[in-house]
Amino acid sequence: AVRNADIVYGDVWTSMGQETETRARAKAFAPFQINEKLMNRAPSECLVMHCLPAHRGEEITAGVIDGPRSIIFDQAENRLHMQKALLARLVDQWRSNNVSQAKRYAA
Repeated sequence: AVRNADIVYGDVWTSMGQETETRARAKAFAPFQINEKLMNRAPSECLVMHCLPAHRGEEITAGVIDGPRSIIFDQAENRLHMQKALLARLVDQWRSNNVSQAKRYAA
């Protein structure tokens, strides 16, 4: 599955609201854990991403999270800056709309 991969992307096995399914999901998804053995099958330039928060030892091993192929924390930092940019854009649009409405009502 990772033989020609550029990126291996992980996510948690149990999302909020699925806590009662944690054991069953862990058992079902265990063969799909992102671990060193899996990454050894991937090309040497293949990178690892995860949307965080990650559960070390469950969906991804600590060795992969902290390893040289991981760009997980760069990804998280970039996501933060993108979210701030989107928020700034939305606030700017909201302010522009309110100014336009205020001018209309004042006229």
